[in-house]
Amino acid sequence: MTYQRSHRIGDQIQKEISGLLAKGLKDPRIGFVTITGVEVTPDLHLARVYYTVMGDKDARTQTEIGLKKATPFIRRELGRRMRIRYIPDLLFIFDTTLDHSEHINRLLKEAASGSTDDSEDSETH
Repeated sequence: MTYQRSHRIGDQIQKEISGLLAKGLKDPRIGFVTITGVEVTPDLHLARVYYTVMGDKDARTQTEIGLKKATPFIRRELGRRMRIRYIPDLLFIFDTTLDHSEHINRLLKEAASGSTDDSEDSETH
């Protein structure tokens, strides 16, 4: 039962933070951010908020700084919008799954093009 509740609260936190970011925070360091998931601990005291950023490494670094600075504001807004007794502490974590999947796709394309080149070379000789 606790797992289901923490999962529901995580989904609600994800929706609320996404809404806050869509309206835009006043911090110019926070660029185009997408909240990819939220994991809430079973005791509901910590929420790991996974996000991705469009842009280069500098944009990612600036967004990370901006999110850390905006965490108290975001948590306060969650307290106003959600009807739960305790708002979990927020920990923003950059989601590397997209980078990892892009890397795997690149490796697969290189392997496919490499095997095609090898077969063409063997046919010509």
